Amino acid sequence: MKNNNITGIVLAGGKSSRMGTDKSKIVFNGKTFIEHSISALECITSDIIIISNTSDHDTFSYERIPDEIQNFGPVAGIYSGLKAIKTEYAIILSCDIPLINSYVLNKLVHAIDNEFDIIQFEYQDKATPLIALYHKNCLSRFEHAINHKIHRLQSVVNTCNPKNILLSEKDAIYIRNINTIEDLKRIEEN
Repeated sequence: MKNNNITGIVLAGGKSSRMGTDKSKIVFNGKTFIEHSISALECITSDIIIISNTSDHDTFSYERIPDEIQNFGPVAGIYSGLKAIKTEYAIILSCDIPLINSYVLNKLVHAIDNEFDIIQFEYQDKATPLIALYHKNCLSRFEHAINHKIHRLQSVVNTCNPKNILLSEKDAIYIRNINTIEDLKRIEEN
C-alpha cells in the first residue's frame, strides 16, 4: 500500500567524477540506475521528484527540479527536494544504488518516529544519509547549511536528530552504492 504522506526524491545531479560517466544512465539488469531507484520508490509512493539539472531526466513521468544552488553537492539536492515536497516526509535516494528495493525502503517507513527528523541505515559504523527518510522539518537546517556554506552532508544530518537503523549483512547489499567501474563489476559478478 502506498503512503500518501511520503514523497520520493531521487538525487541525480551528481558529477559522477569517479565513474567518469553519468551514473544515472548506467544500465544494470536491463534498467538504468535511476530507473532502479524510481522503481523502488514507486512501491512506497506515487509522489516522486527527480533532482537533476539535465533535461535528459524529463523522460520520466515525474517532476524534475534543478538544484537551486549549483555545485553544492547533495546538501543542495536535498534542500531543493525538501523545499518542493507537499508531504510531511521524503525518502531521499541517490541514483547510484541499483540494488535498492521496496523491502529495504519499507524498513525506513516502518521506523518513523516523531522524536527523530531523519531515519537512516547504519552498516559497519557508517550511516547512509543518501538512503534515508527525512522529515520536512529538516528544511530549515539545510537552508542554514547553504547560507553558511556547509557542504558536508553528515554535518547537516547530525543537526537533524537522526535515528540509525542497523542493517544486517544480508540486507546491506541492497544499499551498496556504485562509484567506480570496479564497483559495478563486483555487483555484476554476484
